[in-house]
Amino acid sequence: MEMTECINFLLTQAQQKVFKYLKSELEPFNVTPVQYGVLQCLWDEGSQNPKQIGNVLGLDSSTITGILDRLENKALIMRNTYTGDRRTIKVELTEEGSKLREPIGKIIEEVNIEVLKEFSSEEKRQLREYLERI
Repeated sequence: MEMTECINFLLTQAQQKVFKYLKSELEPFNVTPVQYGVLQCLWDEGSQNPKQIGNVLGLDSSTITGILDRLENKALIMRNTYTGDRRTIKVELTEEGSKLREPIGKIIEEVNIEVLKEFSSEEKRQLREYLERI
């Protein structure tokens, strides 16, 4: 099989192009696409533990820990422990992290529009369905 016919190659190429574009659009906010994923989890569901966030994003605990460290250093999130159990950590947005929801949400919307601009409404629906099935 030719490499260009391999589904992994095609998906990786597409993902890299979208990732690069999204990364450049998020740069003014000093947030990476993966960090955006964590913020979106918190914007959608409120405080969560690291495992919950990792499960949604498909990231292992060591990866999520590093991402949380960087977001905490940027003062966008904070990690709190329960008073009854210091082993239980909840990740929460700071005021600065909460303020980014609207401007970053607009960026995400614009990136989606730009990336999918050549697709008809039906093609967009099908693409989303196919990707979800994979």
